[in-house]
Amino acid sequence: GLGLGTTITFASSHWLLAWMGLEMNTLAIIPIMAHLHHPRAVEATTKYFLTQATAAAMLLFASTTNAWLTGQWDIQQMTHPLPVTIITLALALKIGLAPVHSWLPEVLQGLDLTTGLILSTWQKLAPFALLLQIYPANSALLIILGLLSTLVGGWGGLNQTQLRKILAYSSIAHLGWMILILQFSPSLTLLALFTYLIMTFSTFLVFKLNKSTNINSLAISWAKTPALTSLTPLILLSLGGLPPLTGFMPKWLILQELTKQELPATATLAALTALLSLYFY
Repeated sequence: GLGLGTTITFASSHWLLAWMGLEMNTLAIIPIMAHLHHPRAVEATTKYFLTQATAAAMLLFASTTNAWLTGQWDIQQMTHPLPVTIITLALALKIGLAPVHSWLPEVLQGLDLTTGLILSTWQKLAPFALLLQIYPANSALLIILGLLSTLVGGWGGLNQTQLRKILAYSSIAHLGWMILILQFSPSLTLLALFTYLIMTFSTFLVFKLNKSTNINSLAISWAKTPALTSLTPLILLSLGGLPPLTGFMPKWLILQELTKQELPATATLAALTALLSLYFY
């Protein structure tokens, strides 16, 4: 169901079909999230379901409005600013961009690491496919969403001891970087997305192997798995974007592209928010 939902959204050029793919995606992950029958998991599942249903309803409303205003359902020819704005906000809610991010840390904290991994990686693909297709339309909104997300992602993670919450805030910050550059260079957004997916995958697998969900249990893991524990800081620093490591590459290219687009203030702000993130990694 998860694979099929994402594939349908990927392959669709009609808003109704894209919406259907997103709905299938949500419905398929609900039982995976609730399978532990733990009160926390059930609560997280309910929160997730409500936000995703809200976002999907907004998307359906906006695409119907678009069909009513322009008479066509095609995803790639979004011309009217109103539906484009609503759809962008709906997709932002779906992937958890600031200022509509507050469900994400709560939900991720309630899940086990495997489901958290699916939520942080696979579930971002379908909304991103849609964002990439409507990007020429809404310049200022995307930059505001992107900057807010990098800021919130950096600030929110500072005071955390729970690893899943830290990963949730890291997700918000990384998505902010991707949204920031989306309209200028979609290929850079994809590069940032793929490096993020690989690094997040590695991080979740390390935590899963150590069975660690908070910082203290990570700190004593050197006795159990010394080799893996010596790799862990490298993965985390790469996730934070420290210069010689892979995670720095997309940030570097994004900053370069932003200065080329004559947005030095945006680039400076983004670089400063990255320092916040790097601190807690």
